[in-house]
Amino acid sequence: MPTLSHRDRVTRAMEQTPRADFLPRAVRHAAARNTALQIGFGSTCSQPSTVATMLELLEVRPGDRVLDVGAGSGWTTALLARLAGPDGSVRGTERVTALAELAAARLVDAGLGTARIDPAEPGVLGAPDGAPYDRILVSAMAQTLPQALVDQLADGGRMVLPLAGRVVRVDRHGEATRVTRSPGWYRFVPLVEP
Repeated sequence: MPTLSHRDRVTRAMEQTPRADFLPRAVRHAAARNTALQIGFGSTCSQPSTVATMLELLEVRPGDRVLDVGAGSGWTTALLARLAGPDGSVRGTERVTALAELAAARLVDAGLGTARIDPAEPGVLGAPDGAPYDRILVSAMAQTLPQALVDQLADGGRMVLPLAGRVVRVDRHGEATRVTRSPGWYRFVPLVEP
């Protein structure tokens, strides 16, 4: 059987993980729309095409250790769990405790025991206690590259995040990083840094 491309793996993960299952009841009817949806507390669930683009750039491999910063509804954490598979591990962090608790319950309902979502630790960006990570996904807009997250990447690791209006891929090799910008402009809620 041929190996699936990253794009095909992302498509399959999205088919297996309905967005509606991770949304508040009031907006589930709009789950199929290619638009960001309000999930409460000033947060949104990003539009599916943006999520797909970011996951394709991230290139999660089976067995990867993955961090999801700004887990929100838990949908991206669930998608990452599908991509990392049963031999991987996925940890989401969310600064709004109520959202983190709802998202964690949705992961349990989806049967994704290799993933978890924790409330973000005050004054800490990411989850350095679990580093290094092979892949980091950030779902909030940074204005400058967050060094605290770069430091949590494993050697050979990759991070994808919105940075000053663009989605960028950050590859770490030793102490060096390479930043690659994708085409287009994006809008996200702001990343709250300590």
